[in-house]
Amino acid sequence: MNIVKILDKEFAPYISQEEIECEIHRVAKEIDRDMAGRDPLFLVMLNGAFMFACELFKTIENPCEMLFVKYKTYAGTQSTYNANVIIGVEAEDIKGRDIVVVEDIIDSGFTMSQLRKDLEAAGAASIHIATMLFKPKAFKFNYKVDYIGLNIGNEFIVGYGLDYNEYGRNLREIYKIVE
Repeated sequence: MNIVKILDKEFAPYISQEEIECEIHRVAKEIDRDMAGRDPLFLVMLNGAFMFACELFKTIENPCEMLFVKYKTYAGTQSTYNANVIIGVEAEDIKGRDIVVVEDIIDSGFTMSQLRKDLEAAGAASIHIATMLFKPKAFKFNYKVDYIGLNIGNEFIVGYGLDYNEYGRNLREIYKIVE
């Protein structure tokens, strides 16, 4: 992994593809254990979680259903703290279901907080959160994140689905911004 340039920023190697995928497989086994005998509905957060979800679902063994949602909260490298629903789900898909939200990264937790409120209002039986990456020092809420691939610092990162102004998602590894 070498330094890469994305638009006007440079990014240095941070987490290898092998390390990411090892942690995703561990998370999948935890979800399989906890969801055994249940009929979970996985909600994949677009756009960033698509690579995490792809690897996760290659390892999940329990029967499950999958839908996609999209909330937009970022502009450039900063959160806008305004969650706009771009792609949602119907309440009848949620009511009475055990939900597992699949997210690429949770930093402040704002977007997930809004999604949780929406799922609760739609009548979800339970809500579980699986994230590839978690920034515990940036997290500002008190809800539980059930499945965490890796804890990381507050660096701005790209790759493996994560972007900078929609670029860099296709990188196989995760890179952190060079300040």
